[in-house]
Amino acid sequence: MELRAKVSAALKQAMKDKAVDRLSTLRLINAAIKDKDIAARAEGNDEGVGEAEVLAILGKMSKQRLESARAYEEGGRLDLAESERDEIKVIEEFLPRQLSDSEAEQAVADAVTEVGADSIRDMGKVMALLKSKYTGQMDFGAVGPKVKARLS
Repeated sequence: MELRAKVSAALKQAMKDKAVDRLSTLRLINAAIKDKDIAARAEGNDEGVGEAEVLAILGKMSKQRLESARAYEEGGRLDLAESERDEIKVIEEFLPRQLSDSEAEQAVADAVTEVGADSIRDMGKVMALLKSKYTGQMDFGAVGPKVKARLS
């Protein structure tokens, strides 16, 4: 099932279940996807965003909430931090399983080999390949240094 359809089905189920917090998060996800669709249509793409873009949106939303939760914890607002963590749980239901550190290392090694990268100049090619294959499955902010270390 396509991600949009999964989100819509979950939204309808949350309405039936009267799960207010879950419904709120699902509406935020839906709104973010629709915003990207509108932006894509403005650029001439009539179909809107694809699966990869939806995964990127969900990954970004999850990361934003994690940063907010950390900030709330540092500020002593544990109730707000818990609310952010609950939203992360709902968002992560739609994301693919995250790769472990060893799997991410293997993916980097495979990408370096596949691209034929031999210097730091090829880092962009390696990252592009990783993003095309593993969108939503790894944190590219953490993978970047691993690629850089392998190519140095």
